[in-house]
Formats: sequence, structure tokens, C-alpha cells
Amino acid sequence: MAETLARLFRHTISFDKPDAILTKESGEYRPISASELYRRVGRLQLEFKEAGVKAGDRLALLSENRWEWAVADFAMMSAGLINVPIYSTLTAEQIEYLLQHSECKVAMVSSQEQLAKIQQIWEKLPKLEGVITFDKVESDDERIVDIGKLIGDDPLSAEQTEAFEASISSVEPGDLASLIYTSGTTGAPKGVMLTHGSLAASTRDCPIEIFASDVCLSFLPLCHVAERVADYVYFFNGATVAYAESLETVPDNMREVQPTATIGVPRFFEKVHEKVMAAIEAAPPIRQKLFHWAIAVGSRATPYILRGEEPPLGIRLQRALADKIVLSKLRGRLGGRFRMLFSGAAPLGKHLAEFFHAAGLPIYEAYGLTETSALISANTPEAVKLGTVGKPMRGLEVRIAPDGEILVRGPGVMSGYYKEPEKTAEVIKDGWFSTGDIGELDSDGFLKITDRKKDLFKTSGGKYIAPQPIENELKTSLYISTAIVVAEKRKFPSVMVVPDFERLRKFATDQGLPSDSIEKLCEEAKVVELVQEEVNRICEHLPRYEQPKKVLILHKELTIADGELTPTMKVRRRAVEERNAARIESLYSS
Repeated sequence: MAETLARLFRHTISFDKPDAILTKESGEYRPISASELYRRVGRLQLEFKEAGVKAGDRLALLSENRWEWAVADFAMMSAGLINVPIYSTLTAEQIEYLLQHSECKVAMVSSQEQLAKIQQIWEKLPKLEGVITFDKVESDDERIVDIGKLIGDDPLSAEQTEAFEASISSVEPGDLASLIYTSGTTGAPKGVMLTHGSLAASTRDCPIEIFASDVCLSFLPLCHVAERVADYVYFFNGATVAYAESLETVPDNMREVQPTATIGVPRFFEKVHEKVMAAIEAAPPIRQKLFHWAIAVGSRATPYILRGEEPPLGIRLQRALADKIVLSKLRGRLGGRFRMLFSGAAPLGKHLAEFFHAAGLPIYEAYGLTETSALISANTPEAVKLGTVGKPMRGLEVRIAPDGEILVRGPGVMSGYYKEPEKTAEVIKDGWFSTGDIGELDSDGFLKITDRKKDLFKTSGGKYIAPQPIENELKTSLYISTAIVVAEKRKFPSVMVVPDFERLRKFATDQGLPSDSIEKLCEEAKVVELVQEEVNRICEHLPRYEQPKKVLILHKELTIADGELTPTMKVRRRAVEERNAARIESLYSS
């Protein structure tokens, strides 16, 4: 059993697959065999040692998902080096803080664009000795070398293989494997210290069953612990890992590699759902009726399937027909072979889970944090309950504190925050890690997240409001893409809304409103009235103090570049509120 990530790599190679990795090159996906993966990792690991990079040194990895990421990571893991993954979307100034704080000796970067960020701040980084690029770049700086020159084409000699294997065996479970800086929605990033043992435990004890016959698409940033551990699970079980070219090309890549499993974030699934519904709205009436009938049939079958039961004969026959003429075509848009999808990083709207299950694309929601080596709990085909994040994984203890906070204890919990013992002591007491999430365990042992503890609002009237359930319900409206509740110390809650701009334009056309300026359109009285009516309709069942009384329509999508979203597409609530502070105040002064 793999007790370290170094031995996990050795186990991966034992499957001897001709396509351990699929990578897009020259317009098509090409395989990298397990034996070639072993050679590349071994060569790079030996080059690290020859360059004087020793166990315990920190190496930054600034790159998008690609085969070089896996090779670099496994080379580090088998040499006892510490991987410091950095999001490729970060600015030079943000990267500077991470490299200084972690005292990285080498930075590995994907491209000229990422290299330029390092060059911009290099003189402020006395600990940084060199840069390894994945792409070939033009540079006269001897401190910069591309990975192709290090790996070369030569096979490992018997002596080199022996040294490589000895290095793999020398890594211990308690050795630090990675410093992962939390993107966070507030505050400065903290370096989460994860050992080989904690990451290997999350990989080994993952309840999700992956087979060697699976093809798994990797497209969430590997800097995020969820995708990283998911990829370890894929490799550990001998599956083929296919790297998406970018987030924008994921649908195309799905059709190309026809994956059987992947992990996404709720925003990705929301976008897929929005595109499907927009296409249906534009279709002829007969196609619309067929689609809605097919989804309704799938919805009737879903409860039986979730319980592991066979639906009644009538539903089975209807579902077979619906599948043949409608649902199979929908699945074909995503490659046609998915047997399961996983969602993490943020709450998944129950309506989305129900829709995808009805379409034969089951999404299993999972839950975890960087500080817990990704997984705390997960729904699986064998045990699933929509609206929950599944049952706690084997080896982890989960309990609910008196104030509702979820506490976790087990091998996956971090060693602490790098250089921050006080902050570590705040969140780990007697081995129990405080997640910051509010939740409950039901009678069947399924964990349900109700909100983030720090996101609970207290109105000026003394009422507490949990915004996430309200926001998730509001996103069931066809006109609402994103919702952000505002209530802290206010006399009543309001909501900032990012509308579905395409549907808004269609509404404007139907109403004879000018739509050449989105900003002006969002301020039209009829548009504000439409969105407010949607909010009122969806929230009418809530207690009056939880019902948003006013809406503020934002003029553009939230973006990572503007600092409004984290790299995993979670809303930076404070940043959005600060950017719209004056407009929010006007809601309460009018």
C-alpha cells in the first residue's frame, strides 16, 4: 500500500499502461506510456540531485495542467523535495509573496508568460537560484533551462535506476510533501503543510472507485488540492489521465478523449446547464417538449436509481425511449462515456444535481479543504443523498461542535500553517481541525453543509442569516447567474445579482428596450422589476427577515482577473461588496 507519494508513483508505473497520460500535441491527443513517464520522472529527479537541490528544499510549480506538471511533481515527491504549487492566474506581485514566504530555491514555470512574471520580481528573491521552463524560451540567462534539456531522450542506466529507486524508498510518510497556499476569499494566503502520509492517506482511502479502464479528464487547476488528489487517485488506480488544454476548451476536450470520470466545480456545471437550456429555448417547440419530457422521465427514475433499486417497468421503458432520442445526444455533447462526475470546492445547487442525474450524468458531491488533504466526505454510486456532501471517508473522524461547526480529526489533517504557529493553534485543538463550515450529520450518517461560519450575517435587528442556501436557490432562476446576499448589520437583506446576459438581451428585445449597452440595460426599470420579481418568487417561502428586499444588478460577470473570484471560482464576497460599496449604500438610503 502506498504510504508516500513516492511509492504511489512506483505503484502507478506497475500498471505498465501504454497511455498513462494523454496530452494534446500538434492538434491531437497523444499517449505517454507508464515506462516513458518513469523515465522522464527519473531523469528529472536525478538532475535535481546533480544541481544540488536536496531533500527539504522548496520548489515552486507555476503552470497550467499538463504532463510536465505531473512529471515535475512526481520527481519532487520521489526526491523528498517540497512542492509549492502556484496558480498561473496570479500576478507577479502575488507570486512574489508566495516565493518569499516559502523561500523557494527553484521555480518551474510553464511558458514565456509565466517566466516573465518571475523575471519581473527575481531581484527581490535572493533565495531563488534558477528557473526551469516547460516550453522552450529564448533567454541568455544561464539560470534558466528548459525541461526538455534536462529530461532528454536517453534511457536510465541500471545504476541510475538503482539510485532512483533508492530515493523513492527513502521518503518517509512524515516528510513534508507540499506547501499549498490557500487562495482564500479573505486575508493573506496561508501555507498549508501537507505530508506524504496525509496526501497518501487521502488517495488511498478515497471512497470513489476508479478503474484502470477509466479515462479521467484533469482540468481544475492542479494547484488546488482537490484536482491534485483526484489525479493521484486516478494514477493510483491505473486510470489514464488526460489533461485539458484550458478551461475554455474543456467541452471540446471532453468530446476528443471521451472521459469516463472528472471533477469540476459548481460554476462549471452551472455553465453547462445554462448552455443546454439556452439551446433548448432556441429549438423548435416540438424539440423543447421532447427535451422536457425526457428530463421529467429521468427525474422519475432518479430516486429509484439513487436507492439502488430498479425503477418500475413503465418508467424503465419510458426512460429507454427518452435516452435513445434525447438524453444520449445530450451526453454526447460531453463525450458520451461519463459514468460519474464529481463536484467540489463550493456547494452544488440541488437543482443542478437533480438535472444531471436525470440526464444520466450523475454528479456526486464531495467536500474537503486544503487543510484536510482534500477529502472529508463524498457521495458515491454506492451511497448517495442529494443535498449532502456524502458520508465521511474511512479513517477520518467528523463531529459537530455545539455552535454547528464541523470538526475533523485524522491522518489527512495538515501539520499546520507554515511559519504561523499561532494561526495553527487557532484551528487545531487536541488534534481536531476546525473547518469554519457549519453543518450537520443526518441519521444516515450523511454530512450536510449549511454555510461558512464567517459568512453568517447578523442584521441590525439581531437576526442571523446564512447566505449560501438563499444564493443557491436564487440561481435556479433562468435570469440569475450569480447571487450575493448583503445583510451584515443591515436592517434588511439585499442581493447583488449577475444576470444571465443572453436571456436579459432576449427580454429586452421582447420588451422593446435598447440592449446595445449592458450597463444601461441593467438599470432599466423593467429589468430591475423582472429580477426583483424573480427574487420575490423564489424566496417567498423563507422567513420574512431572510427575504431580500432589494436587488442590485451587476453589469458584468465576476472574474478571477478582477479579484472577485478565487481560482476555483468561489466568490470573494468582500471584494465584490467593496467594489460596489457606493451602489449598495444607495439601496439602503433610498
